[in-house]
Amino acid sequence: MTESPRAVLAATFAPGDTAVPATRRFTREVMTAWAAGAVLPEAEQVAEELARQAERAPFEVVWTHQGDAVQVEVRQKDVPGEYMNAPGVPVEEWGVTFSGQVRVQWAKIGLPGSATRAAAEWSQESSRGSFWLGFLADASDLLAGTLDPDMVPAIVAQIVVPRLSSWCAVYTSDSGLGPLRLAYLWHADEARIDSLREELGAIRVPPPERPQTVSLTIGDSHVLAVPLLARGRGLGVMLLGRTDRFPDDIIQFAEDIGRRAALAMDNARLYAQQAAANRALQRSLLPPDNPEVPEIDYGVVYEPAGETNEVGGDFYDLFRAGDGGAWRFAIGDVCGTGPEAAAVTGLARHTLRLLAREGHKVAHVLGRLNEAILEEGERARFLTLLHGEITPTTRGMEARLVSAGHPEALRLRPSGAVEVVATPQSLLGVFAEVTFEEDIVQLNHGDVLLAVTDGVTERRSGGRLLDDNGGLARLLAECVGLSAQAVAERIRRRVQDFAPEPSADDLAILVLRAP
Repeated sequence: MTESPRAVLAATFAPGDTAVPATRRFTREVMTAWAAGAVLPEAEQVAEELARQAERAPFEVVWTHQGDAVQVEVRQKDVPGEYMNAPGVPVEEWGVTFSGQVRVQWAKIGLPGSATRAAAEWSQESSRGSFWLGFLADASDLLAGTLDPDMVPAIVAQIVVPRLSSWCAVYTSDSGLGPLRLAYLWHADEARIDSLREELGAIRVPPPERPQTVSLTIGDSHVLAVPLLARGRGLGVMLLGRTDRFPDDIIQFAEDIGRRAALAMDNARLYAQQAAANRALQRSLLPPDNPEVPEIDYGVVYEPAGETNEVGGDFYDLFRAGDGGAWRFAIGDVCGTGPEAAAVTGLARHTLRLLAREGHKVAHVLGRLNEAILEEGERARFLTLLHGEITPTTRGMEARLVSAGHPEALRLRPSGAVEVVATPQSLLGVFAEVTFEEDIVQLNHGDVLLAVTDGVTERRSGGRLLDDNGGLARLLAECVGLSAQAVAERIRRRVQDFAPEPSADDLAILVLRAP
């Protein structure tokens, strides 16, 4: 039994040279509207073959969607009953029928299951309201799912094509300022993208400051110019084109998509600007480059965790202390993340460098830094810090250390023995009346000093921490004979491999090796 049509689209064509190309365009639009792109080549060829046999007189092309197939009919009045050749592509059925003075040449093309479902959603009027609600919800999810400003135009174009239009061009301006530029162009027929790009290059796009949607004509397309406005600012323009007129409900949906797209674009730009600013701030809190330290082999690893819009609290530094041969190093962890943590990090780094140049000893520097943090009042964050001075000697190097609430510093001997070398003392920014004392550590040739933040020691896998039962010391014992940078890289890899999920904490590793 023949299934009742689920959708019907028809168009009438005048005889002449344009009849066949116009039939192909109409067929392409029908297949696009029904999301039947899987059979578009077959549909175009069959429609063209039928149109060529009818192009000497006016004819009507009628496409019907039957759920599991699409059928094309070419109808003409007062024409002879000429023989019809079989279509040049496989079809389910084809033939010629007559009704009074009307000759109907027809062919039926089967649809894959996925195309059937999509076309049924599109064409069934009884469910169209719920379908559009779902469509808008899906569009919102897609737009909200990216924080990359360059991805938003591409997502917008692929949302509206082919549901709302045959093609879409999204114009934006850099940071919402300056002239509009074509950010993304998409057409249901990819072969037409280049020619469409040339057509668009010759037009003037309406400015986004105009709040109204504007109708244009570009080539054979009816075009909607939808402004992309968010928070009172014009961010760009979305051009939608199709061969037939836009129904009022489609215009409303296009404007709705435009509002959602503009908000997503604005959010993505704000996020990108904040991320760029925070990356710049993060870089300013670390050494500008790795210095060349004579007679000392060192290695560093620094990996901020989390989103790029958040400044980490871990830091390290290595710098010359005054005019002598001594060098200072520091590795610290400020409580929390974000601007407040960055303020304490900047305060610590600059205080350490300034007081070192003035010749203050390590313990005295930490006392002064503790006072400076407390003077910040409620804005202050407590800080764990391992700070030291290293001086080359004939036996290797001497280190004067203070560990202010920081994870233990470890020394690795060439024999593989590992030991803690710094006495735990009060962390910074908590107690006003606190004094610090230096630990003096001799690092002989081949000895390695390892300092890390708690992103290493507290790396978690289930209920276990990496440093449980001396886990970090065991990892360090495996690094005998490695250079300082190789030690740092091996520790980093072991931290990553300890748990399958990404680390939720910043990670800093500083390794000093006496050559």
